[in-house]
Amino acid sequence: MTEPLCQAPKENDLLEDEGYWDVLLPSIEEGRVIPIVGPELLQVQVEGRTVLLDQYLAEQLAGRLAKSPGLSKEMLLAQPTLNGVVCRFLDSKGRDSRFSLYPLIRDILLKARLAPPKPLLELARIRHFNLFVSTTFDTLLEDAINQVRFGGKRETQAIAYSHKKPRDLDCPCEQLRRPVVFQLLGAVSTTDDYVICEEDLLEFIHCLQSETEDRSPPLLFDALKESHLLILGENFADWLARFFLRTAKRARLSQPRAVLEILADSRTRDDVNLESFLKHFSTRTHVFGGGAIPFISRLWQHWQERNPELVRDLDEPPIIPPEKTMRPGSVFISYAHEDRCAVQELKAGLDKEGLSVWFDDSALKSGDAFNYEIAANIDKCACFVAVLSKNTEKKEEGYFRLEWDLAIKRRMKIAHTRPFILPVIIDDIEPKNLKTVRPELQDQLTITPLPGGKVTAAFVERVKETVERSKAS
Repeated sequence: MTEPLCQAPKENDLLEDEGYWDVLLPSIEEGRVIPIVGPELLQVQVEGRTVLLDQYLAEQLAGRLAKSPGLSKEMLLAQPTLNGVVCRFLDSKGRDSRFSLYPLIRDILLKARLAPPKPLLELARIRHFNLFVSTTFDTLLEDAINQVRFGGKRETQAIAYSHKKPRDLDCPCEQLRRPVVFQLLGAVSTTDDYVICEEDLLEFIHCLQSETEDRSPPLLFDALKESHLLILGENFADWLARFFLRTAKRARLSQPRAVLEILADSRTRDDVNLESFLKHFSTRTHVFGGGAIPFISRLWQHWQERNPELVRDLDEPPIIPPEKTMRPGSVFISYAHEDRCAVQELKAGLDKEGLSVWFDDSALKSGDAFNYEIAANIDKCACFVAVLSKNTEKKEEGYFRLEWDLAIKRRMKIAHTRPFILPVIIDDIEPKNLKTVRPELQDQLTITPLPGGKVTAAFVERVKETVERSKAS
């Protein structure tokens, strides 16, 4: 970032410093800022009162557990937080009893049917945010994005990290074509795959710090390392704030870096030890102690003033995921999994032209079910688009090759004057370097370059012509 952000403004000046916003907002518009959402933002409306989600879950869980002999709601709520209730319960029932709590909390959360709070809706309206990181296990952030951008349809991709089976982004951050919520501390489930107490938190942080790719999410951490971070409403304890920043940046915090972090919450400013640590060893971390909610409110205000056309355009049609069952006469896209983001872009471009497009987005398994469904779809599609790339070239074995062979087999029944297979290249590999592509695809057909999957008017016309010729046959 440029010089105005090298020195953090005083806390009271942060929201009013126009020079500060003049640098932060362009970075957001360039996609170089990632919001990290914490529990302080989850002020939900329940039975006519506003309460933090953590407190609500603590109260509800205590009420259910109090039905057990030897437990009372008052005793469990001696510390009215979810961690506090969990600890009191384990003290009474033993450590192994914690496994019974995860399905209980899931049931409470699902039955509550909570609406997304205003700060999450304001963040969701900032269209330049495409990757969101959440440290809570609920779906409220995902719900907010779906409500604001997709009219309530569940189009946002939610990825939940697990300390048992770690997950990562599907592609680099800059290639994301739909909003993604990455739940860093797990998502609510019936198992212990999410954080409900400090021991869970310690385990997740330990796994995230692993240097091996089978434990940590490398694509996510690449994005966090190279981006400015808005750490909103986390209220991290001193030790956790240090660990979190160090884990996110993947380097010593005292090392010079071009990006910064803004901590906006109601706790950090009062933590003398943490503020002293940041002052001496992490000078690119700025603290706003006025709370995350006022910070987001001002952020939303500034962003909409700069981007009125995007505010009006919040109802723009989203990238539509493929249907589970392909319609007859659709365009079938065959691709390697590593090219998924470019394929989403390709599909979105054809969707906008009114074409019905299908590709396998469900990680179909090998075996008869896969072979039958894919063969049936290729047999009834109007047009077969084969996506060629460096990834398909280096993968000598893959289901896309079976799809190509099935398409070639069907083409043998079609007159040579009628188009059916349309190969495209989505990166910078030269056609002459495609050594693993069958001659029927490479030598006898025109290969269209579509970098990044972005369609051209000429390609759209070719697809439409192919579909129309199919209908006429």
